[in-house]
Amino acid sequence: MSYLLMTGATGLVGRHVLRNLLEAGERVAVLVRAGKVVGASERIDATLGYFEDQQGHAFPRPVVIPADLCTPEVGLDAGQREWISSHCDRMLHCAASMTFRKDKRDEPFRTNVEGTRSLLELCRDCRIRDFHHVSTAYICGLREGRILETEVDLGQPLGNVYEESKLRAEKMVRAAEWLDRVTVYRPASVVGDSQTGYVTNFHGFYLPLQLAHMMAAQVSVADMNERFLSSLGLRGDEGKNLVPVDWVAAAISHLLVHPDLHGQTYHLASPSPVPVNLVQRVIQHAIEQFHPNPLRDAASRVDLSDYETLFQQYMQVYESHWRNDPNFDLTHTRRALPHLPCPEMDDQTLMRIARYPMERNFTVNRHEEVKRDFDVQRHLEPLLPVGRSLPAAEGHAAMNGDRVGLQVNGSGGGQWQLVVRDGRLAAADYGLPDGDAAHVYLTTATFRSLMQQEMTLKESVDTGRVLVENAGKGAAELIPLLKQLIAA
Repeated sequence: MSYLLMTGATGLVGRHVLRNLLEAGERVAVLVRAGKVVGASERIDATLGYFEDQQGHAFPRPVVIPADLCTPEVGLDAGQREWISSHCDRMLHCAASMTFRKDKRDEPFRTNVEGTRSLLELCRDCRIRDFHHVSTAYICGLREGRILETEVDLGQPLGNVYEESKLRAEKMVRAAEWLDRVTVYRPASVVGDSQTGYVTNFHGFYLPLQLAHMMAAQVSVADMNERFLSSLGLRGDEGKNLVPVDWVAAAISHLLVHPDLHGQTYHLASPSPVPVNLVQRVIQHAIEQFHPNPLRDAASRVDLSDYETLFQQYMQVYESHWRNDPNFDLTHTRRALPHLPCPEMDDQTLMRIARYPMERNFTVNRHEEVKRDFDVQRHLEPLLPVGRSLPAAEGHAAMNGDRVGLQVNGSGGGQWQLVVRDGRLAAADYGLPDGDAAHVYLTTATFRSLMQQEMTLKESVDTGRVLVENAGKGAAELIPLLKQLIAA
């Protein structure tokens, strides 16, 4: 079974898709940029750590490949490209810059256009022919009426540079003649999890909520609703197509793993947009219920001119977004996902979505502290190719022998294949082996306990803390090998 190569795994949609795919047993490799404070694998550990805390169990780790879409050749060396060529047959491009105003680094074009161009070149060079691209429903720009899933560029005027960058990127993907199939996902305005409210960025719906949160001690939320939102020229009956991230990710995950559904364009939108007056009402109620500080009394009149100017300055960037959304055609989506309708974005759901960032004062810890039970990759380093850039002939020679898959779930874990010659560990590489090779599954906590001799291997196998599959005559044959691994 080949690997899906993925970008954007630490973004809001991407991290939910990654969680879904790993839980479903899909093999995933992720291209991840290292942060200023933490490395690429630590960022993935932090990303999955939230879901592990929520669900109470350790998740598998993808193969993590440090990369940067905005550097030459995506920042990959020859060995990493060789690994991708040998192991990956699909690409999910989920990374994007959400900048609505062009900045001095040329974002969003730097990431959304040039980054996509570099990724397409990587796919061409690594012979990946099945491309899945997360675009946006708003490439329709300022068009009105019904927007078909089959429509791309009709010469429509665009509302902002984000829409322009995403339209250019989607057209580039569609024009890549070396791809056999292109599947395009076009989400509408993505908000937090419909059940928990979990969110990692504050665009669209969150901007007026955040501004109201900031100003609530000086200006009554009723005055804000009455004057500030009306300053954008909104009547209140306009519809905003808000879709929760858990549904968007569930839709993408399902479509990804069903090849008969590939090759189409899917609007991931709601058939029932949320009226702006409901958004206004939710903002007011959320501020009244969840704001941590005393609020300005509506009867206490203040001069709103300075606050209104501040509001307009902040909202100007998103002014083109706060318009009456068109009618996004859902023909392909409904046909492919009859079992997965978009949740209704009613008062209760929107209140949950509003509550989550308010209780956290609209802060996102982008450099979460990662608590690792054990760093398995560091333990395996003597067996792994140095820098992933061994010459091909030397690398192939080192990898001759029988293969055993090793999957360690939890922070500090990963997926590897162990090479065995004459009953001894000879080498290791990234990713699980194909075919009917034996596989060993455990968690980093169990790995650490074995290292510290808190239990024996036989005890861990007998109690189910180490699971062995396809081991021929049985797990006992692998115990000497596992002892070598623990002692390596």
